[in-house]
Amino acid sequence: MKRLLSVIATVVVLASCSTRSTTSTSANNAYGVPGTIQNGFAAQYPSATDVVWGPYDVATTPIDWELSGWSALDANDYVVQFNLGSDRYYAWYDADGTWIGSAYAMPNASGLPYAVNRTISSQFAGYNIESVQREMWKDRTAYEIKLKNGDNKVKLLVDSNGNILKQKNKD
Repeated sequence: MKRLLSVIATVVVLASCSTRSTTSTSANNAYGVPGTIQNGFAAQYPSATDVVWGPYDVATTPIDWELSGWSALDANDYVVQFNLGSDRYYAWYDADGTWIGSAYAMPNASGLPYAVNRTISSQFAGYNIESVQREMWKDRTAYEIKLKNGDNKVKLLVDSNGNILKQKNKD
């Protein structure tokens, strides 16, 4: 009986050491992510933890790709999910290893820059913020914001200065 429990414990420990989620990008070769892409990621996000690589899939992308205006990706490209502090990030790389952008969900709107809050309150009075994604690409940062007022819904892409870059209305 003790031997059986020992074998079960060993199997459980080995199963929990899977490379599907790891803090070392070089150890995670799921989906055949080239080492050059992993090394570029590690240089860009050296303190990333719980790193998980996968193929790009538009169905599981947490941002509105059309709203962001980023380069089109397909199943030959890569997404990596990881933690920085308490935030869960996503970053996208094309098949050549070029970083497309990164994003994370802001837990509340209190972290929005003053200029963004001013734009929302002046141009969308009566709307409530449903969600906020902070998006970074090239040398830019913007906020994808979902607003709702009754049945009216609006998605905005707003830069840090409060300028509306893109807007989608859904009535």
